Amino acid sequence: MEKIKAVIFDWGGVLIEDPAPALYQYCANAMGVRLEQYIEAFEVCIDDFQSGKVTEKQFWKNMAKHLNVPEPQKNSLWTEAFLEAYKPRPMMFDLAARLQRGGCKTAVLSNTEQPVVDIINHQNYREFDEAILSCVEGIAKPGKEIYLLALDRLGVEAKEAVFIDDKKPNIEGAIKVGLNTIYFTNLDNFKKDIAFFFPKIV
Repeated sequence: MEKIKAVIFDWGGVLIEDPAPALYQYCANAMGVRLEQYIEAFEVCIDDFQSGKVTEKQFWKNMAKHLNVPEPQKNSLWTEAFLEAYKPRPMMFDLAARLQRGGCKTAVLSNTEQPVVDIINHQNYREFDEAILSCVEGIAKPGKEIYLLALDRLGVEAKEAVFIDDKKPNIEGAIKVGLNTIYFTNLDNFKKDIAFFFPKIV
């Protein structure tokens, strides 16, 4: 196995607890619809938001039209909901910091939206050398282009990097470009998986 020179972390579901359940419920309540209705509309409207094709205002306009309800009258419902759902995993940030101190490059690679970019920037994550965010780049996981962009930014080959994500389609997309991968299910399993690449890290 090649020496691992970089580790690429997904954000929601890996570095932080999966924000989706709390985020969906918060927004469904704000729009006065059932959770199932919200999720159905979300799945139709989210891709353009995550790829940066539409603003948050347009996203909510699209959601309201799909749900046949008024648009949310908030400055940024997405930011409000995300801050409510935001729960970092300290162990993961500590791991990233230790990897970085040991000379390994680190990156965040996330399908996300502009309001969340602002949240990420506000956190001032020093544990990461790069942040590759779908709405900024105009490309998203599991498309191969975003993985290749991450590798280019880090200056490593696919076989020299490990990608960590909690969604199987994203893992499958990474495997297609030759990345080593860890499918994140829980912290206990993750400790065993990361130890395969870094025996002394956990």
